[in-house]
Amino acid sequence: MSPTSSLHDLVDPGAEAVATYAARGYAEDVLPVRPQDRTWSTPQFVTVWMGPIHNILSYFTVVGFFALGLSARQVVAAILLSAVIVSAGYVLNGQASARYGVPFAMLLRDSFGSRGALIPAAIRGTVAGIVFFGLSTVSSAQALDVVMDKVFPGYADLDGSVLGLAVPTAISYLLMWAITVALFLAGQRFLGTFSTWANPAVYVLIVVGVVLAVRNVGSFSDVFELHPVQSEVTPLVFVGCVAALVSNWAGPIVNTGDYTRNATSTKAPALGFPVGVIASYLLFALVTVSFMASLSVSTHGDFDVNRPTIFVDAINSIGNPFVVVLLILSMNVGMTAFCVFGNMLPAGLQLTAEWPSRFTVRKGAIITAVVGTLFLPWKFLEATDALFLFYSFIGSMFGPIAGIMLASYFVERRRTVDLDDIYADPRSPQVAYNWRAIGVLVVSFVFTMAGTLPGLEEIDFLVDVKNLAFFSGLLIGFVGYTLTILSTREATS
Repeated sequence: MSPTSSLHDLVDPGAEAVATYAARGYAEDVLPVRPQDRTWSTPQFVTVWMGPIHNILSYFTVVGFFALGLSARQVVAAILLSAVIVSAGYVLNGQASARYGVPFAMLLRDSFGSRGALIPAAIRGTVAGIVFFGLSTVSSAQALDVVMDKVFPGYADLDGSVLGLAVPTAISYLLMWAITVALFLAGQRFLGTFSTWANPAVYVLIVVGVVLAVRNVGSFSDVFELHPVQSEVTPLVFVGCVAALVSNWAGPIVNTGDYTRNATSTKAPALGFPVGVIASYLLFALVTVSFMASLSVSTHGDFDVNRPTIFVDAINSIGNPFVVVLLILSMNVGMTAFCVFGNMLPAGLQLTAEWPSRFTVRKGAIITAVVGTLFLPWKFLEATDALFLFYSFIGSMFGPIAGIMLASYFVERRRTVDLDDIYADPRSPQVAYNWRAIGVLVVSFVFTMAGTLPGLEEIDFLVDVKNLAFFSGLLIGFVGYTLTILSTREATS
């Protein structure tokens, strides 16, 4: 049965088609969601990232902007510009899945081929998902140390280390790991309800924290005078900061289809994402500058802004122990949601889509959580430079994947998706590899990361490309793949 257009510009493949795809061996988790089974309207898209945006890892990242010489006003500008870019990425790259109900891992087949899709799926699900899970959980654990020390005095003074991680943080890591996994195992319906109710609660606590921080400083005008490192900020440095923060959310941009496939209309994510993300980032910006200004006042300007965990000290500078504990717990709620929605779910979906006989979404997500610990993620948080290099690495992969997907859907397919081709019988002839897309992805990655290689790291242009890796990769991916589309059309005309 051919897909038919239904209400709100959604496409219904029909019960018969879905049953056929299931009979071909595709797991229920990756089958198209029919319009009548969709549950996410505008409020869900407004709130889905409201809590996760306020996570410790994102704050660690943005505090690094001060270390590069940005003032409070410039940090706020960088955050808000990032918000606009991230929300635009969600809307544009989520449109195909919103119309057809197809998850990211299956949609990749339209761009990279049935087997070629394994490459970007592995990048998003197993590489980035694993690394981000580990980084998110360990940064959350470092913040939880403060709470545990207040509840159990002397907790922070426990001696010893486990694989290079201090014993108190190792205990906190195990707690956060268990909570995150348990939340994921509760199921997607529970997760939707959790985000709808938990995120507003996080906001109430965050606003209370901002009020107390501003009171410590004096006024908002005093907050915006913060400029801890006096150094020249060139346009490239500023854009590099924007690129780092966008890279922090580049994974959800790439696999946003995993959420928009549940949309009750195409307008729901188009309206919900920008409202939720931009409003959330505005508060995120106010939290960052007000808390850091409060720390500056409490320490008389004597603090090391280069230390990745400095933001935990900024939270402590609020002064009220009860509020400090609640703030850290609320930010850890955001961190947990970020791990679940942004890392465990995509990883599980990708592994299930590629190896349906071996994996379920739950099994794939648990593997992500385990491996995300085994690679010792705390090593990446020992210095700001290592964290920013990680973002360049991630951006160099996610940028071109997003660019290729956008070019494939809007230019090559002209806003259509062939479901029968995506869910083709594995035994039938099909395009296993789209070498044009794979070639563009490889070229983009090599070019954007060339500035890290010995002998090339002295070339300013390549270093700038590396620092702007997500934007560089997005441009190369979109333009490069579009050129291959045009050349193919000319050759066949």
